Amino acid sequence: MRILFDENVPAPLCKFFPDDQVATIQRLGWTGIENGELVSRADADFDVLILADKNLRYQQNLSARRLALVELPTNCWPILEPLGSKVVEAVHGALTESYVIS
Repeated sequence: MRILFDENVPAPLCKFFPDDQVATIQRLGWTGIENGELVSRADADFDVLILADKNLRYQQNLSARRLALVELPTNCWPILEPLGSKVVEAVHGALTESYVIS
C-alpha cells in the first residue's frame, strides 16, 4: 500500500507500516502546498493520505477521488504511539474514496 503522511503527522508513525511504501510531505518537497493541490497530487500517486487536519473534509470535495483519507485524532506522538495498531487497522481497512476518522 502506498501511504502519504501529511506534514503534521509524526514521522515515527512510519515504524508501524514496515510492509508499506510510506512517504512524507517533507521528503517529497511538498511542504506548504495548499490542501486542494495536495489532495490532487496524493490522489495520483498514493492509496491513502494520513492527516491530523480536522478541516480538510470540510474544505475539499473528496468525491471523484480514488484516494482514501485517514484522519488521526491528534498529531501528538505520545498519544498516537499506543494507538499505532489501531491506526494501521484503519489505514489498511480504508476503502477507495473513503474518509476514516481513526
